[in-house]
Amino acid sequence: MTLDVISAGGDPQVGNLATPINSSAFTKALIQNLPAYRVGLAPARRGLEIGMAHGYLLYGPFAKLGPLRNTEIANLAGVLGASGLIVILTVCLSIYAGSRPLPPIANLAAPAPEGFGTAEGWNEFAGSFLIGGIGGAVFAGAIIWIGLAFKALL
Repeated sequence: MTLDVISAGGDPQVGNLATPINSSAFTKALIQNLPAYRVGLAPARRGLEIGMAHGYLLYGPFAKLGPLRNTEIANLAGVLGASGLIVILTVCLSIYAGSRPLPPIANLAAPAPEGFGTAEGWNEFAGSFLIGGIGGAVFAGAIIWIGLAFKALL
């Protein structure tokens, strides 16, 4: 008895092979739950959710590993550094939107996301990414500031 571990995902000339990793039910459910591939979301909602995650996660390296980490303004530096990087990433997204990108294609794990076939969809995504990213960085900074305030009270 032979077990076909790697099978072609439809047309073998496409090069998208179905393996036990990329075609399992767990992988498909995980990828389809990400905001980039979740069905029914507008580009603005996708950008807001992805931006909030990026802003929240970028705060830490700037605040705790940056050159101002041992100063009193380390948290402010983290918020400003993360916000600055979010602005740079938003400019990059806007430049990409102006390049007339090709519409996305579906793969084995997820369907093609709606709204990313036009420059308007990408610009809507970029604007929401900016708002969500700065909001995520400010939220992460606020959590630290509130924690420090409670620590000072105790």
